[in-house]
Amino acid sequence: MSAAEPRETDPAAPVPALEPVTATAASDAPRPRALPSKWPFRLLLLAALLALGSSVLLWQKLTSIQEQLARQSADAGSNAVEARTLARQAQDLARDVAARQVVTDTRVSEVALQRTQLEELMQSLSRSRDENLVVDIESGLRLAQQQAQLTLSAEPLLASLRAADQRLARAGEPRLVRIRAAVARDMERIQAATVADVPGVLLRLDEMARQVDDLPLANAVPVLPRASQRAEPAAAKPARWWQKWLGAVEDEARGLLRVSRIDQPEAMLVAPEQAFFLRENLKLRLMNARLALLARQTEAARADLATACTALGKYFDASSRRTQAVAASLQQAQMQLRSVELPRIDETLAALATAAAGR
Repeated sequence: MSAAEPRETDPAAPVPALEPVTATAASDAPRPRALPSKWPFRLLLLAALLALGSSVLLWQKLTSIQEQLARQSADAGSNAVEARTLARQAQDLARDVAARQVVTDTRVSEVALQRTQLEELMQSLSRSRDENLVVDIESGLRLAQQQAQLTLSAEPLLASLRAADQRLARAGEPRLVRIRAAVARDMERIQAATVADVPGVLLRLDEMARQVDDLPLANAVPVLPRASQRAEPAAAKPARWWQKWLGAVEDEARGLLRVSRIDQPEAMLVAPEQAFFLRENLKLRLMNARLALLARQTEAARADLATACTALGKYFDASSRRTQAVAASLQQAQMQLRSVELPRIDETLAALATAAAGR
């Protein structure tokens, strides 16, 4: 063993006392090499093992994540296919539903229309007897009012009001009492009103037109009865020849001279051939008055009657009974035509409308 190599010491041997070494000797002596430590290597090895383990764990985790992603991707693809299928089916179903909805709406509208018609039919069928009575009375009164306006007579209105009052009396319903009271008031008002009897006036005008041809004119020569005709009732035995001769002479003498009074000079100047036109003019006046009444032109009818009355007193014989009868008829017609307006039945119609509304 050389002096340079270190000696192996026994740990059990006593350690000799070190001798003090001087500075020069210590500096000149060679330093011993430090032994390499094992801890860094171990730490590096441990870190490598840990890194390897973590890498293995990460690899396994990534592998599982990839597998999971692959499964999820496959599931997503299958779900997408199913979703497209379901969407196509949903579109087809939506189209079918839309078509069915259109058909259903059409049927619903038809059903609603039928329901409305059925409700109206049921309402008309389920109307009570009182409502039917009110409707019938109202329609009858309106028809009678139109007839009265056409004929200018109150008789249709009075007849319809009497019939309505009888029907209401037979019904005996308390809610119809107001209608019956209104009918009674309208009847009293119509009966109290002075209404011209237009049909009677028309008949009178026709009768006067037929009598015009028989009216004597003011300048006509009166036909006197012969003396022989006047003596026949007094004597039952036949007249002798000289009596007949005296009667003929007396008749001729009476025909030679006639005394009469005419207040209108125009009547005296009427020629016999103009008498026909005078009578026809009077007839036309009467017919014009008749047409004016039928056309409900009361003022024109009054004017025609006044003209006819003036012509009758001016050109015809006022002392004749026929002329006096025609003149009296003309005056009566003029008096009747002073009031032609028919009274209205608004109160009865209002009561009927209130009862029909259910109030």
